[in-house]
Amino acid sequence: MKKYLWIIVFVIGFSCKQGAETKISDTSEETSLMAGTDTLIYPEEKYFKSIKQITFGGDNAEAYWSFDDSKMVFQSNNENWGMECDQMFLMNVGEIFNDTIPPMISTGKGRTTCAYFLPDNKHFVYGSTHLDGDKCPEVPLRKNGKYVWPVYDSFDIFVADLQGNITAQLTDEPGYDAEATVSPTGDKIVFTSMRSGDLELYTMNLDGSDVKQITDDLGYDGGAFFSPDGTKIIFRASRPTTEEAIKEYKDLLAQGLVQPTEMELFICNADGSDLRQLTFLGNANWSPFFHPSGEKILFSSNFEAERGFPFNLYLIDIDGKNLERVTHGKTFDAFPVFSNDGKYLAFSSNRNNGGTRDTNLFIAEWQE
Repeated sequence: MKKYLWIIVFVIGFSCKQGAETKISDTSEETSLMAGTDTLIYPEEKYFKSIKQITFGGDNAEAYWSFDDSKMVFQSNNENWGMECDQMFLMNVGEIFNDTIPPMISTGKGRTTCAYFLPDNKHFVYGSTHLDGDKCPEVPLRKNGKYVWPVYDSFDIFVADLQGNITAQLTDEPGYDAEATVSPTGDKIVFTSMRSGDLELYTMNLDGSDVKQITDDLGYDGGAFFSPDGTKIIFRASRPTTEEAIKEYKDLLAQGLVQPTEMELFICNADGSDLRQLTFLGNANWSPFFHPSGEKILFSSNFEAERGFPFNLYLIDIDGKNLERVTHGKTFDAFPVFSNDGKYLAFSSNRNNGGTRDTNLFIAEWQE
């Protein structure tokens, strides 16, 4: 995250400019836009052929593509859009929101997180606390001097149409239910739930039926995504092992809190079998997403940082080999998501923010 506490971006989960374009431009001019000392593409970023900045203010993150790659849903807390905490917004791919506001497609009540399109491209799933009240729930940032992240027990998973009308509620168990994503094959949802007493991964059908628990190790399992063929799941998890760490984890969880500063990536089959740890890097390794080939993972990490930042994007093979740095920023790059056709990468970054605390959305044309 930015030159302020990097971890704030974890909490966000996290309109067209005049003459909005109908497609992503790949002109050379797009790669050289500057603001202060920040650039859109750094010289070492060989995988980015071109790049476009989509938002210009606030915290904007977790932008996910529709199945036909024509639209994206993302969350923002941009005060200039009248937001007090994260809500969901819709955009057509190619739009830029510099001096205009995209349509909000959540209720505007409570706090939202982790929206994801359904295969019909007309509905999406997302987590929301709105049933517990209209106000934004408070966001504790520190406990006993350490950074913490709230996991609200009021989060449930809903389905809505692109006009923001809720059409279904998929979860109603006590405790946290959120972080839902949909398989590219269009048949399953994976999500994180507290229903077992710990934060574990579950799968369910698109209508909320056939719920199955697929992880059961102590620790926070979340941020899960399916592989392109739907056969595997990648996620990030904390794994407290010492007596002291286990006690701290359980004590915080009893207060609806987790400490997301030490996480590694894990991979398993879609049914939870063949679970194995993928990274052993230390610090926070998170927001993983499958490369279009299904053979690599793109993720964000601060394992090379000495003081919590920067976060950059890295590639790693699904067997844990060939770790490679992809971005070369000095602050924060995270939430990478490939388009379904594999041509573009959406991600959130502090680059080109003029030295402010803004985290914006970018779409890069991917090349190999």
